[in-house]
Amino acid sequence: MLYGGIEAGGTKFICAVADEKLQIKETISIPTTDPQTTFEQVFAFFDRYPIAALGIGSFGPIGIQPDHENYGHILATPKEGWAGVDFLGQMKQRYKVPTAWTTDVNAAAFGEIKRGAAKGKRSCIYLTIGTGIGGGVVINDEVFQGISHPEMGHLFIKRDPEDTYQGTCPYHKDCLEGLAAGPSLEARTGIKGEELPLDHPIWDLQANYLAQALMSYTLILAPEVIVLGGGVMNQDHLLKKIQQQFTVLMAGYLETPKVEEYILRWGLPNKSGLIGTLLLAQKELESENNRSLS
Repeated sequence: MLYGGIEAGGTKFICAVADEKLQIKETISIPTTDPQTTFEQVFAFFDRYPIAALGIGSFGPIGIQPDHENYGHILATPKEGWAGVDFLGQMKQRYKVPTAWTTDVNAAAFGEIKRGAAKGKRSCIYLTIGTGIGGGVVINDEVFQGISHPEMGHLFIKRDPEDTYQGTCPYHKDCLEGLAAGPSLEARTGIKGEELPLDHPIWDLQANYLAQALMSYTLILAPEVIVLGGGVMNQDHLLKKIQQQFTVLMAGYLETPKVEEYILRWGLPNKSGLIGTLLLAQKELESENNRSLS
């Protein structure tokens, strides 16, 4: 029994095949160029394996309502050439197997709650902080979605009075992503995030903006744990600053676990999404088999 997984990002597609114990047999990294070229390479990889199910976690936004015409499509992405692409349709046409379809961050959230920092919990939020900011939610073993999937990076937050930076988000300028994603660090300071001194004041501003968002997520969804990942979270000191700011902002209003046990760094660095897609493929096959029996 083999499972396939695709973590589809705007920069690269990571594809993997795993056995029934979800031990990965092979992975490949494919640059995200134009859709035709990218899919040709994806097909060339998976054609070599008799996969029983497939899990896809894609960059978004994506269509997730099965009864809508845009189901399985990439929607209003700034990634050139990809808006409107029927991602899921092409994969299902090629591989007629049960296929799970969600966002890359939802897949990462599923990976973290099953095998990462949130293991053993019933609910979690996963927030990735890198070139952009995105969030995924799992509640009672199910990836959360409504009319769309969560777009947690585009939450508006309270701007610091001394912060005059316009913001990087092409849609909203100064939403959370616009003010706190990786590019904002270099845009404000002229220094790449990984090269910024630990005592640079930008880290306090960054931590405050992220803590504001985590407070909002907590008050709305009340997850058992929040997991932070992405390139920006490679800074050890930033997690502590976020935890401290979160505690101050919450002001004791809502009883949560100790902040060190509530806001955590990812347990599957750079693998959360890929492992999540394989777990979702396995879950989709189990669901399909149960439907057949009933």
